[in-house]
Parts: sequence; structure tokens; C-alpha cells
Amino acid sequence: MTEQKQPDIRVDALTGATTVIVGSRQSRPNLPQTSCPFCPGGLEAPDPYEVRWFANRWPALPRDCCELVLYTPDHSAVFWSLGISGARKVVDLWAERTAALGARPDVDYVLIFENRGPEVGATIAHPHGQIYAFAEVPPEPRRELLEGVLEPAEIAENLVISRSGDWLAWVPEAASYPYELRVAPTTLVGSLTDSNCDRTSLAAVLIDALARLDQIFSQPMPYMMWIHQRPTDGGDWPGSRVHLHITPLLRSAQTQRFVAAAELASGITFNPVQPLDAAAQLRACAGCDGAEGHG
Repeated sequence: MTEQKQPDIRVDALTGATTVIVGSRQSRPNLPQTSCPFCPGGLEAPDPYEVRWFANRWPALPRDCCELVLYTPDHSAVFWSLGISGARKVVDLWAERTAALGARPDVDYVLIFENRGPEVGATIAHPHGQIYAFAEVPPEPRRELLEGVLEPAEIAENLVISRSGDWLAWVPEAASYPYELRVAPTTLVGSLTDSNCDRTSLAAVLIDALARLDQIFSQPMPYMMWIHQRPTDGGDWPGSRVHLHITPLLRSAQTQRFVAAAELASGITFNPVQPLDAAAQLRACAGCDGAEGHG
């Protein structure tokens, strides 16, 4: 691995919050002016592909720690339109990159995530996500691992919106966002790379859940999605359970759910939609074939 400049990591003396100062990203391009760089023949995808990964040209960490993942060559597709087989290819690539990055001695945690829609800062519409490889386990997944409890098998059925195999998607009982979702297996699977990880069922539940989000207001739902899984630091982490957080940004059609000053100041969120109502609305939407909807 080539030597690279170390990230400028700072911790606020008052709050203890960690920030990485990345001045180089201020000059990164916004929307492409001509053709899409992620379409076949484009800057980042010169050859035909089904799924593809490459190093980010505008990394927030050292360049070999930030990757982009292209879900499909179809610029007009959305994740749920890939179907189970197409989504499974993406999940397999996530697992492949987790294994490759996690095997490095300088990587303790692999974070897979997606920002969808201009409302969350996505500058290119082509379906894609990102991967960051951290030298240490970041604060939020570490807090979950040490303090959190995730028992999908105990989730109330009226909060569940979709199920396939051991995987299910549900609205958290204490959701911070109106249509927030979690996706996890009922069996104890620590990482996408584990042999007992049913990636096909994950793909089925994921496309079903995302399809419902797009239908609830009859428009593309902007969202943030990320995967928390077992660290790659060599520790045992026996209670680690791979799971996805999906945070949609709309609380009603054309109306974004903003985080207010009182929430940031207090550390307490105020959700205007009852989680049971959100779950019922999502169950009423049509899902994708391959997952068992809970209507």
C-alpha cells in the first residue's frame, strides 16, 4: 500500500464529537456537466459491467480507504428495480469489499452506506453507494456494540413490514424519523462475510422495503442507508449482528423532515409520525416479489 497523508482527525473538547477535516473535498465537482461518469464508457466505468467498485477520487479518508460501488449500468434504475438477482450482486460485492478491506492490518471497521437523492447531498443520480474503511471502530457502531440491544425476533408484528427467510424489515418502536426502517436477520449473523449470512433473503427484504418507501408518497424517497457489521479488528465481538439503518427524509409528500435546534441541543428527537402508523402505511404499499409483505 502506498504511503498516504493521514486524516486530520479532531475531537471537540466540550462534546467529545469526532470530526475529520477534509479541505480537499471543498473543491470536488458537483453535478456532471456532460455525460454520467458512472454509465458504461464514462470516466469511472470505461468498460461494460454488472456491478463495479473503484477508489473515490474525492476521498474523505486516505484514497485507498474510500470506495464507490455502482449497483447497475442502468442510469435510470433504482435499487429496488434491480430485482432479487440484481440486488444480490450488489450485496455480494459489499461482502467482497468488506473481506478485502477488512483483511488489511490498518482497517478495523468497514462501513457501507448510500446517500440517495439531492436532499441528502447525492450529486449523481446513477444508482451507487460508498464504502469507508476506518482505522478504528467509529463511535456510533462502537456504542451500538457495547451498549445496544438488537433482537429482531422480538419485534412486534405490527411494526414489521417485510420478511424473507431469516431477514426482516421493520419500523423501530422509537423511530427518530417518520418512516425509518431497520433490516436485520433473526439469527445471529455478525457480518455480510459470514457463511451463515443469507444474502439472497437480505436482497429480497431490501428491495421490498425500498420499493415501499418510493410508493408511500408516489415519488422517489430520498434516504440515507448504512450497514453496521462486526469490526475487522480481530476482536471476538460475540454479540455483533449485521443490520441496516434506513433513514428516509420525507415526513409527507414534498415535505422534508428537518432536524431542529432543540433536537441537536438536547440529544432528543421528536418524531411527528407514530411508528405504528408508519408501519401500517408501508405495509399498505405494494412490495417486490420475493419477500413476504405483512399486510
